[in-house]
Amino acid sequence: MTTALITGASAGIGAAFAQELASRGTNLVLVARSQNKLEDLAELLRSQYRVNVDVIAQDLTAPHAATTIFEATQAMDCTIDLLINNAGTGDYGDFAERDRDLQLQTIQLNVTALVDLTHHFLLPMRQRRSGSIINLASVAAFQSMPYFSIYAATKAFILSFSEALWAENRNYGVHVLAVCPGPAGKQFFQQAGFPPTLVNLSSVVETPAKVVVQDALTALEKRHSIVIPGNPSNQILATLPRFIPRDLVASFWKLVLGAQR
Repeated sequence: MTTALITGASAGIGAAFAQELASRGTNLVLVARSQNKLEDLAELLRSQYRVNVDVIAQDLTAPHAATTIFEATQAMDCTIDLLINNAGTGDYGDFAERDRDLQLQTIQLNVTALVDLTHHFLLPMRQRRSGSIINLASVAAFQSMPYFSIYAATKAFILSFSEALWAENRNYGVHVLAVCPGPAGKQFFQQAGFPPTLVNLSSVVETPAKVVVQDALTALEKRHSIVIPGNPSNQILATLPRFIPRDLVASFWKLVLGAQR
């Protein structure tokens, strides 16, 4: 049986990945900050699907978090066949007015932890000449987004990084996929501090987490480098900015995201 390690596994898309993979007979290592939430999910999946589920309670913004996780899997004598870098966060507001430490923590979680985990687990996959990595980007990766600048920039990094690794590692039997979903639920936007009007708007075009997961796993099986899950509006959000001057795109999102400030 294969084993998948999922970050941000206690809720949302991470929990949906855990549910879907467990239903397919995949053993799991679940990573998030909340020990209690992880244990509850792990027990549910063990009882439903008779798979092995281990948990690692770890804050990915902590120093050496990726090394701690990698060493924990080694202590378990656990080979990770699929790494899903799902954990991420965002913060809404004027960059100059937002908390500096919070912005740096966003970069630490969305970028640094993802890169560090990928580096730890990629080399053993190459040595085995098998393995897969899924990195959660966003349709925000395709455009700059005023008042959501750090989040969009980190997702652009993830997309570029993942596509490069897809090309570098195909000949080693390792497949890398960037998943670029659109809005995936109110909770993320509420936690990011969006105004209520924008939170409600996001729910109109949201893609269910289950759809994101199923589209991602299908794309991985087909060895694609990128997938934009869900309804056609997400394809439009990702594609249209390529044909419009970048300053107009940035100005458009300033109007949309700044309207409720």
